[in-house]
Amino acid sequence: MGFDVNTCIPFGNACDIALTADEGTLTVSFAPDPHGGPETLWFCFRLVRSDAPGPAERTIRLHLKHSANMLGGHHPSAMRPVIRYDEGAWQRLPQGDFITLPDGRTDVAWSTPVPKESLDVAYCYPYGMREIEALVDTNPEVWKVDTIGVSQNARPILRLSNDYGNPEGGHIGLYLMARQHSGETPGSWVLDGFLRAIADLGRAAPLIWAVPLSNIDGIEGGDYGKDNFPYDLNRAWGRPPMRHEISVIQRDMARWRSRCRPVLAIDFHAPGASETGGVYAYVPDPDEDRGGYEAVMPWADWTEDALTPKYAADDFARVARYPSRWETPSFRGYAWSQVGVPCITYENPYAIARDRVLTEEDYREIGRRICKGVLQGIDRLYESF
Repeated sequence: MGFDVNTCIPFGNACDIALTADEGTLTVSFAPDPHGGPETLWFCFRLVRSDAPGPAERTIRLHLKHSANMLGGHHPSAMRPVIRYDEGAWQRLPQGDFITLPDGRTDVAWSTPVPKESLDVAYCYPYGMREIEALVDTNPEVWKVDTIGVSQNARPILRLSNDYGNPEGGHIGLYLMARQHSGETPGSWVLDGFLRAIADLGRAAPLIWAVPLSNIDGIEGGDYGKDNFPYDLNRAWGRPPMRHEISVIQRDMARWRSRCRPVLAIDFHAPGASETGGVYAYVPDPDEDRGGYEAVMPWADWTEDALTPKYAADDFARVARYPSRWETPSFRGYAWSQVGVPCITYENPYAIARDRVLTEEDYREIGRRICKGVLQGIDRLYESF
């Protein structure tokens, strides 16, 4: 069988690639490329036919190497990559087969039919500019798309808004963020669902400013983005900031704050590879920031109620007490200490939530439910203003 592996595609990432053919099966062995960072997880590549189909072709075998080196890769049974044939619709692969190597390491493999022309493979449903355009096109009368600055590699940083507000600042406002870690595509899909729910409200919606592709360099380049050098976006929120993207977004947040009644900031992420318990939220550590914790917890409770029982993890509101490579400010801390608004971070699994294998529409439904909980919170707080 004649096929080539192409990583020079949007979000492309794969390395240590080998192709071997045997009795109608083409095995494509690969690993995620760290792209200079300390963590791996994201992969995305295209298998492209290089000759005419043969009569004996039966199976493509996708062989993921070094799965234990991926962030959260210690339970590969939870990994469910996505594929699409000939640029059609994305679909999940089932649980893979485990390959135990002589030294005790474990690889994972999935089998799928041979494509006519091409097969795209990714760790989770990709999300980029094409999906942003589709979101805006669904409600073009709602969304304004502005370039608020550029990335460190001079790519435009886009902000979506349903209203620009005004200096009097009377409109209740939310500031939303996704993809500080560029490979965490579930966060973008959930934000997509949140924004679609907002669009359905029309003029009754709160003011929304959202940066859906914050680490645009890493997204386009296929980086995973967690703790990447020279600085993880979510650990670059000091004063002065350690990334130009954060400088741009900080100025935009100040502008937003001056043009609305700021209520809440939200950051959409995804956890490690093998987390399957459901969606959960990170909140400030009450031992370090009692005020920030008390300001965020009502929002956590409202959104947990909206997500339960279908999607919310049993241990929903959590404090991030895992070790970090940089003890520097995050978006959540900056929003509370410098902008004066509580900020909550939602972690959305890559594949499975409470035994449910997640589709694109599941992610959007999670976003709609989070939006419902936030709107209920706004109604309660607005009565107390």
